[in-house]
Amino acid sequence: MFYMYVIKSEEDYYVGSTNDLKRRMSEHNSNKGGLTTQGRLWELVYYEAYKTEKAVRVREKELKHNRRVKQFLLDRIKRYELM
Repeated sequence: MFYMYVIKSEEDYYVGSTNDLKRRMSEHNSNKGGLTTQGRLWELVYYEAYKTEKAVRVREKELKHNRRVKQFLLDRIKRYELM
């Protein structure tokens, strides 16, 4: 399985993809996650599972390059975080 995920720090959200969600979260929180996510603690707030790497890459690209689609998902996540 491949996963598109959204993680949250105190001040920001980040969208990514992986084939091992537990390992990737560990990397983000141990400062091995990459320049964009270094130095912060991250919480997994949302994920979607896909059968192929191609499918997950298409979804990740859609969220990273289409502001309206990303904002719709983030608004949905924020709305349910309050419950």
